[in-house]
Amino acid sequence: MLDLLDIESELSGDQRIVREAVAKFVDERALPIVSTHFENHTFPRELIREMADLGLFGSTLCGYECSGLDAISYGLICQELERADSALRSFVSVQSSLVMFPIYEYGTDDQRRQYLPQLARGELIGCFGLTEPQGGSDPGNMATTARRRGNDWVLNGAKMWIT
Repeated sequence: MLDLLDIESELSGDQRIVREAVAKFVDERALPIVSTHFENHTFPRELIREMADLGLFGSTLCGYECSGLDAISYGLICQELERADSALRSFVSVQSSLVMFPIYEYGTDDQRRQYLPQLARGELIGCFGLTEPQGGSDPGNMATTARRRGNDWVLNGAKMWIT
């Protein structure tokens, strides 16, 4: 690994262990299959459980089956995943930062207990869909609506990218 800024010397032993574990996963499991998934316009769902087993979902959260890692370790996780495929990195960052963190920070105790362990195990998958054709990524221009119909939600609108 080329390290022009000598970042390696600034990492703790635990941070190196995290980076090396994710690098091994990327080399052995992700890189061999990502081009096929890219060509087929599919996501490598077969890697979700393995990413969960590595503690990559909600890795900076404490408790609820999350790893409780520091922010540098999270950055190293994302850097290694990005080396393989931006979809894998986006998947982990949306699951962790845009789905799990708000539940952890702003949810009730019941919501945390119900959702965070399942999200950490990859049994529940969160998503993020902001960008719309008429307004880009400006939430003030969002036209999509969500309405309750009995026990279900009905979503109406158009999205350009959903992670």
